[in-house]
Amino acid sequence: MTSMAPEERIGSHLKRAEQALLAAKNTACKPAAVTVPQYAALLWLAEKPGISAAALARLCGVTPPTMNTVLKNLQERGLILRTPHELHRNVLETRLTEEGRSAMELADSGAVRVERALAEAFTGEERALLIELLGRCADVLDAQR
Repeated sequence: MTSMAPEERIGSHLKRAEQALLAAKNTACKPAAVTVPQYAALLWLAEKPGISAAALARLCGVTPPTMNTVLKNLQERGLILRTPHELHRNVLETRLTEEGRSAMELADSGAVRVERALAEAFTGEERALLIELLGRCADVLDAQR
């Protein structure tokens, strides 16, 4: 017997919600033929053109090697361009191509539908509380590292 029942573990409930969110967003991103990690990268690249892979990995919550794989796949499909930084030749700047912007916009329309459906399950007050509570969870977990 364990010292804490599985149904009492907040982490299990967080993981279940995360998996459900990823599954819904994967379905939403299918028309654009991108995965959720690829969509996240495209979304951030639309907001921060020229960002480095390391900075993009931090924003997307993945490791740099994982982001390099994501970017390699996006580049092979012609959705991004990677060019050497003007001053720092070892740094590659990454930007969306027109095809990449189109894919991001298509995937984003599906992802926004998922986010809106999720938001509509709560009142405004509940949404604010949920965001606050999830932030508190992240703070506690960050402190445990």
